[in-house]
Amino acid sequence: MAEFAYNNEMYSSTKTLSFKVNYGQNPRMGFEGRKKGKYEEAEKFVERMKKNTEESKSSARKSTRGYKEVC
Repeated sequence: MAEFAYNNEMYSSTKTLSFKVNYGQNPRMGFEGRKKGKYEEAEKFVERMKKNTEESKSSARKSTRGYKEVC
C-alpha cells in the first residue's frame, strides 16, 4: 500500500506518475469506470455489424414471404 501511494505521486521533475512510467498506464483506483473512447472505432464497427445483420434478416424475411406467396 505504501509503495502504491508513493508511486501514485506526481513528480515535479518528470511531470508524470512513476506508476505510469513503470506500467504504461495510470493506476485504476477501483471507483472510476473505464474510458469509453478507448475503443470507439471497435464500437462503431459493432454497431455497423448489428445494423447489417438486422437488414439481412429483414431482407431474408421479405424474400421468404414472397416465395411462400408464389408457391
